[in-house]
Amino acid sequence: MSEISENDTHYRVLARKYRPVDFAELIGQDAMVRTLSNAIETGRLAHAFILTGVRGIGKTTTARIIAKALNCIGPDGNGQATIEPCGECENCVSISESRHVDVMEMDAASRTGIDDIREIIDGVKYASVSARFKIYIIDEVHMLSRNAFNALLKTLEEPPEHVKFIFATTEIRKVPVTVLSRCQRFDLRRVSIEELMGHYSNIAKKENCEIEEAALAMIARAAEGSVRDGLSLLDQAFAHGAGKVSEEQVRDMLGLADRAQIFDLYKDILSGKTADALAKLRHQFHHGADPAVIIQDMLELTHWLTRLKVVPDAGDDLVTSEAERKQGLDMANGLSIPILTRTWQMLLKGTEEVRVSPNPISAAEMVIVRLTYSANLPSPEELVKQIKNNPDQPSQTSSTNPQGAGTTAHSKTSITDGSNATGGAPQAFNVIQGSGQTAVRVSDPVPNTNEEFARSPSNFEELAALFEKKGEPDIAFQLNDNVRPVSFDQGRIDIRINDRVPKNMTGRMSGLLKEWTGQNWVISISTELGEDTLYEKDKAEQAALKEMVLEDDLIKSILGTFTGASLSDIRKIKDAFVIEPNSFDTDFLISADEFGLEDN
Repeated sequence: MSEISENDTHYRVLARKYRPVDFAELIGQDAMVRTLSNAIETGRLAHAFILTGVRGIGKTTTARIIAKALNCIGPDGNGQATIEPCGECENCVSISESRHVDVMEMDAASRTGIDDIREIIDGVKYASVSARFKIYIIDEVHMLSRNAFNALLKTLEEPPEHVKFIFATTEIRKVPVTVLSRCQRFDLRRVSIEELMGHYSNIAKKENCEIEEAALAMIARAAEGSVRDGLSLLDQAFAHGAGKVSEEQVRDMLGLADRAQIFDLYKDILSGKTADALAKLRHQFHHGADPAVIIQDMLELTHWLTRLKVVPDAGDDLVTSEAERKQGLDMANGLSIPILTRTWQMLLKGTEEVRVSPNPISAAEMVIVRLTYSANLPSPEELVKQIKNNPDQPSQTSSTNPQGAGTTAHSKTSITDGSNATGGAPQAFNVIQGSGQTAVRVSDPVPNTNEEFARSPSNFEELAALFEKKGEPDIAFQLNDNVRPVSFDQGRIDIRINDRVPKNMTGRMSGLLKEWTGQNWVISISTELGEDTLYEKDKAEQAALKEMVLEDDLIKSILGTFTGASLSDIRKIKDAFVIEPNSFDTDFLISADEFGLEDN
């Protein structure tokens, strides 16, 4: 059995091995370094700092570097606070190893209570043991409880001169403003892809590992500005490639789709080629690509193409290859801003659908289908131009193919809608159908043949029916059950109501009737008894009709034949429904306990 070397047993991951030890190694935070440098040189040091930024950006590392800068005494032991700590003195070494007695680190995620803060409050009273400053580093400070924050406020506002606080958080909005106002704030920005690529390339050389530039770009993109996340991925790539990392290996490791295939898929989508687009999506899925990542990549491609459209120089970066830049410029020139923004909105919605779907590939396919069909629709600008240029002629062509595909012959179908959304004149729509394409052109409005207002009711029954038809069921119910008509004329109605009718109903009725009929209506409450309510009339009519039906010989015969049978319902099929005794031209539906009349 071969022996395992000592180095192998004590392997340190890249994120720890290449953690910055001074401000010179801290990448992408020049503004913060400049501010701290000037503060140290002029002696204008704040008593509390708060560092915020995304995970893995270097907040805790920066806090330790600040602690070393403030407590460094130099190799000779006589140095002062400096922006360039020596890293050799006892203070620098012990702070780097997290064992300095005067530099205390606390994780607020696990120590959130007021008792933990009381330890700090009691400790600040005593001077530092060996360092210039006693420094408290509290990580994820936003996790402290409200009582813990309140207990810290007084000490934070007026700490002893020998005490400094350094807070770190990823959720700056969760930190009370009373704490923020007492701290000097530094926002650690996301590190750019170019800076990450350069940093990771240097690490690869130190690790004697070959890695393709395209693979570095993939890792830098996936890091999303986080140095630590990128180093973890780089560590995984080194192990995956065994010393030589290719673009294909990183793509397989991250579950990414080939960028060239994303371009081809995007072209098929904007060309309306549904079958080809779905086939390419399935091909990438079967080769390990995550459907959510594919949709996300197309979303990012849409954003990039939009930037190229408005700022052509946006493609001049280290991450984008010359072939991608040229292909992107060609695509951007062939696309309009309305098409790009429409695609962005649909992909943005589709990203969430794929993320929450129990079957992501099915959700991704539905997103692709929507995109390909919407690609064939004309933009609002094209519709307006067609209407202005040919107001009397139906359009002969569908929307322009985004990729410049040739036109084909189309067939036209004119469809007239009886009404439109605004309640005005109906419009004619010309549906233009071609080879896999459909466009809709709105023609000139068809003259409105309907009356501008609804027909005024001529009796109380029509009045109740009008309110039911217009979507006012509460008023219709009151008119039917709780209102007795006294008199009815055009523009004036006298009614008698009971105590169940709302007090404001007559006012609402007047306003709605004027809106619907264009005529002023006066509705007054009368003390006269009035006629029966519509419900009472209907009930009396049903009773009379039932009595008349029961006198028929056929009905009597049926009721006598089927023991326990009864007449449960009589329905009027026609508006004019007249029954003469002993004369029925109808069919009967009979059950053991009920039967109803049905018209032939």
